[in-house]
Amino acid sequence: MNFDDFTGEIQHRIEGGTQGEAVRATRTVLSTLGERVDAGGATDLASPLPMEVDRFLLAVEHGQRFDYDEFVERVTARANYDDLDASFGKGGAIDPPDADFHAKAVVALVAEQLPGDQPDQLREQLPDDYASLFEFVDAERTPWEAED
Repeated sequence: MNFDDFTGEIQHRIEGGTQGEAVRATRTVLSTLGERVDAGGATDLASPLPMEVDRFLLAVEHGQRFDYDEFVERVTARANYDDLDASFGKGGAIDPPDADFHAKAVVALVAEQLPGDQPDQLREQLPDDYASLFEFVDAERTPWEAED
């Protein structure tokens, strides 16, 4: 999957108005996930992703320990940061439930790109309280499919 396809799919899943919103959601989720997993896990997750996206997983301090509530808080804080790079879309107006939804949507698409048992390996790196992060990976029908 190339960058435009990846971000287009995220844009569809999160009902983002622009590609910039999709990139911002992808960046916030993957950067935070990259902080939580170890460096090898981040590399494994990044390998099948477009190079414009994989860097979000790789350019952080890996192996940090924090629970799922803090994960969502970090995603929320990143999404609401008004940085100067307009290519990431405008920040603001993302609350924790939106951040949680974005995280689940991004992780579901990443899981679809991973070969073999790599999605299961990701789950194994995370504590049990991260189980809801995989809600859409496991779902028979996702919110974005229900719209189609």
